[in-house]
Amino acid sequence: MPERSEADKRGYLNEGFRLFHLKDRLAQRLDYHYHEFDKLILLLHGKVTYVVEGVTYFLQPWDLLLVQHNLIHKPIIDPTEPYERVVVWLGREWMHARSDPEEPLDQCFEIARERGFHLLRGGGEQRLSYMQSIQRLEEALRSREFGGHRLADTLCQQLLIAVNRDILADRTTREETDSYRVDPKIEEILRYITAHLEEPLSVEGLARRFYISRYYLMHRFKAVTGYTVHQYISQKRLLWAAELIRAGTPVMKAAEQTGFAEYSTFLRAFQNTFHMSPREFR
Repeated sequence: MPERSEADKRGYLNEGFRLFHLKDRLAQRLDYHYHEFDKLILLLHGKVTYVVEGVTYFLQPWDLLLVQHNLIHKPIIDPTEPYERVVVWLGREWMHARSDPEEPLDQCFEIARERGFHLLRGGGEQRLSYMQSIQRLEEALRSREFGGHRLADTLCQQLLIAVNRDILADRTTREETDSYRVDPKIEEILRYITAHLEEPLSVEGLARRFYISRYYLMHRFKAVTGYTVHQYISQKRLLWAAELIRAGTPVMKAAEQTGFAEYSTFLRAFQNTFHMSPREFR
């Protein structure tokens, strides 16, 4: 894994949603990255493995991967076959504006994150339904007829409703253990880190808590996530702080609330990650 101090933020979404239908014959190499929007990835053809927050998914054609905002992920693409996929970027404000109070459209992403499992693999009927939904959405986005934009907006909502229904019905592939690989100990540690970001966290403390050696923790954590323990904790704290600042929390309070002991450390790390000051970010 390449050394780095932070994950890259990739892509900016200025509209409510965007659809990309991409086909690459030369596989590009992508490092770990994250987005401020939610993302659906539908594999159409090719051999690709996706790593999402330490879980490795071995995708098959018509698999659907749900990647929530700020989740760190990376595709590993086999260059022997063309890589074709449909990717839908979904703005959080757009989804919120179109959600009912008890039925948020982004619930599927939240459930996937809580479960620590982000893959939907349906049967023939499900795959046909998703294929038709994507085709109708692509046609509406290309259309210059009356109401084309409104129709595309509605069709994207319908796609999300279908995904939510499948997630709520637990039509996932968790029982197919050959579809993913996870290190149970590292998964447990990742969940603990996420739940305790505001508290002091260190390699030594984590090693003691989970009854493993400091060396094994550092080595295995980097192998599974692509991060050192310190890099991962710092990145997660920064992403949380950014969320708080954007929601109106005072900068110094956000830094303290997300576990930064020194404001100067927070400020330097924030600027290195987002390439602007916290006040400019707001």
